[in-house]
Amino acid sequence: QVQLVESGGGLVQPGGSLRLSCAASGSIFGVYAMGWYRQAPGKEREFVAALNWGRSSTYYADSVKGRFTISRDNARKTINLQMNSLEPGRTAVYYCNCDMYWGEETLVTVSS
Repeated sequence: QVQLVESGGGLVQPGGSLRLSCAASGSIFGVYAMGWYRQAPGKEREFVAALNWGRSSTYYADSVKGRFTISRDNARKTINLQMNSLEPGRTAVYYCNCDMYWGEETLVTVSS
């Protein structure tokens, strides 16, 4: 059993930056990947970024490439999502994902 706790959401102005974190508790031995998804109001949940735990390779949605960076802290069993140049109108609920497990949502509001 893995539990995921997100933090770091909040209000940010367009063009600003925000950093999300997701801490995993429980055994993550054998985990394939951890990552982030988001869901904007009235839209489907979409992939944002992921990190292959064994290889440390990273994957990004085209819409965030060059602006978002996913990283991990092995000792803390945490992944982070550094989000830069946030676009106006990109308010969404972000979800941390670890294989079959999902964290609670954290809201990112992009507004001036």
